[in-house]
Amino acid sequence: MAGHSKWANIKHRKGAQDAKRGKIFTKLIKEITVAAKIGGGDLEANARLRLAVDKAKQANMPKDNIDRAIKKGTGDLDGVVYEEGIFEGYGPGGVAVIVEFLTDNRTRTVADVRHAFTKYGGSLGVSGSVSFMFDRKGQIVFDSELNFDTIFEAALEAGAEDVKEEDSVIEVITAPGELEAVRIALEECGLKYQSAEVTMIPQTMTAVEGKQAESLIKMIDVLEDNDDVQSVHANFDLSDAEMDRIMG
Repeated sequence: MAGHSKWANIKHRKGAQDAKRGKIFTKLIKEITVAAKIGGGDLEANARLRLAVDKAKQANMPKDNIDRAIKKGTGDLDGVVYEEGIFEGYGPGGVAVIVEFLTDNRTRTVADVRHAFTKYGGSLGVSGSVSFMFDRKGQIVFDSELNFDTIFEAALEAGAEDVKEEDSVIEVITAPGELEAVRIALEECGLKYQSAEVTMIPQTMTAVEGKQAESLIKMIDVLEDNDDVQSVHANFDLSDAEMDRIMG
């Protein structure tokens, strides 16, 4: 999993930009609604819902919005029925890409995602074409200004699989089912994290630069700007100079 901390840092930087676009509330509301539909509206009994609500609170979503999304999921309020799934494919430079979606119109979403891949020199693949290159893991990201040893000891004590420091972030990796327990344990130690989520971590990285890197970032931006797309995972590696040049 070498190099995945760089991708965590890239995602954090991009996430800060994406939040400014006002798209984050739409995606969080969908996630809360689906989590409540699948596992019920009780936060104590539904780990996926707890995580989604926690992310919504971190994004400063009003409590009324959160409550309405939960009620739509549980059927207490009328709501849209969403289908969730993933698309897989290759971006510029042969970078493996996974797109997670929640949609009320699969035909529209397929067309939009395929267009984004094609426009920027990528290609949408079949199910299983790239997912074998990723591991589904819990990921908790901290600012590297925090004390690494403190996070390392607390995380391993709580059951984390790995802790790494790279590219301005400290990354705690867990099994997907252990994310919530580790997150709570670290929070109880007074450690404030940037993000906590179940994500797809690439096993190996593919270096890209120049025009291919620019096209790849544009493609990911278009995908993430789509209301039906919840998250995008990719195994690309950018040098610090390239990342600064492209992302400003």
